[in-house]
Amino acid sequence: MSNQRNTSQYAHYDVIIIGAGASGLYCALTAGRRGRRVLVLDHANKAGKKILMSGGGRCNFTNYFVEPEHFLGANQHFCKSALSRYPSWEFIGMVEAHKIPYHEREHGQLFCDDSAQDILSMLLDECAAAGVQVKLNAQIESVQTVENDKNARFQLLTTKQLSKKEKQERKEAANQTKLPQTGYSCESLVVATGGLSIPTMGASGLGYELAQQFGHTLIPTDASLVPFTFTDKTGELIRALSGISLPVIASNERISFKLPLLFTHRGLSGPSMLQLSNYWHTGETISINLLPETDTTALLLAHKKSHPKQLIRTVLADYTDNALPKKLLTALQTHLWEDIKDTELANIKDERLAELGASLNGWQLKPSGTEGYRTAEVTRGGVKTDEVSSKTMQSNLQDGLYFIGEVLDVTGWLGGYNFQWAWASGFVSGEIV
Repeated sequence: MSNQRNTSQYAHYDVIIIGAGASGLYCALTAGRRGRRVLVLDHANKAGKKILMSGGGRCNFTNYFVEPEHFLGANQHFCKSALSRYPSWEFIGMVEAHKIPYHEREHGQLFCDDSAQDILSMLLDECAAAGVQVKLNAQIESVQTVENDKNARFQLLTTKQLSKKEKQERKEAANQTKLPQTGYSCESLVVATGGLSIPTMGASGLGYELAQQFGHTLIPTDASLVPFTFTDKTGELIRALSGISLPVIASNERISFKLPLLFTHRGLSGPSMLQLSNYWHTGETISINLLPETDTTALLLAHKKSHPKQLIRTVLADYTDNALPKKLLTALQTHLWEDIKDTELANIKDERLAELGASLNGWQLKPSGTEGYRTAEVTRGGVKTDEVSSKTMQSNLQDGLYFIGEVLDVTGWLGGYNFQWAWASGFVSGEIV
């Protein structure tokens, strides 16, 4: 849609980036270093809010081992080019140049020693050094294309994003006047708005709306890297075990993860559950191996022969190195073998012991859902990547329009992968805008 207003009324930039998150800031500093005049717009009152809360406030900013198989989307090959052109070592180099102390945790995950603020400050300092302007509290009202102008392809109108207090004051004063608008124009427009995850941090569907405005297809979105919730008796059982954590193998028909599980008062969480949620769809069953180091059926049957007078709980406590916390073992007993809890092994049929062993090595559960976008770390789905260049992130449908980061249908595993996608997609777009 063309806008007939005089372009001279609009402050002009070479590049405008919508979104002052990880991918937007990285694109900005990369483009700014090339001498491009860059403006970053964000409706939030602070840049990088999700960066600050990530990794428990320590920011799991990348991973030593980043491979395409750590990402999912309708087009599995899309992420390869950017990830190969901007490997994790590049970002680590910047972190080290800024003398930010960091450490490695399990599975190659890298975290700040001190605070996620170190990463955000680094990005903002790099942006400032490259002459990038960051404008916050800027609500996007419209984005339109411009005809017959060599330098400006897009015009944007923004208003000030009001705080809750300001909105209330306007309401009390019955102030119906329209907020003043500020106009901008640019040659390249980058959509780095993120997904729908954690709306309290300012997440919105703006990026998806802009994509559709320019004819792009959306892969259905869903909350991901998110805890599972349960109802009925299973939910009651899980809530009663809140706070217990143990290593498990969590799986479904698509994938398996050997990682810790955490029982919470809302459901099942921990790395194993968050990872599995990337591959889960409503109505599906998940399987949890509560004793991943033990063939429980073989253990029970062997003890029936060698120690026929033992009880099941004794075997599971004494001969698995107490792998199951006592409170969990007691709850599982009530849930799975209450009728034979005081029956000696000799008096239990082999078939029943085999059935119990299979349950402990493959506890079948059907989540009622997830905690949703409220706590999800990422949004699965997004702008269809077949309609975007994997080398530059430019739209195949509209010249000068780019999509980067989480708004695209690229979702990484837990462990720094989504940040690495933000840096990589921000870099390759920043090199060309």
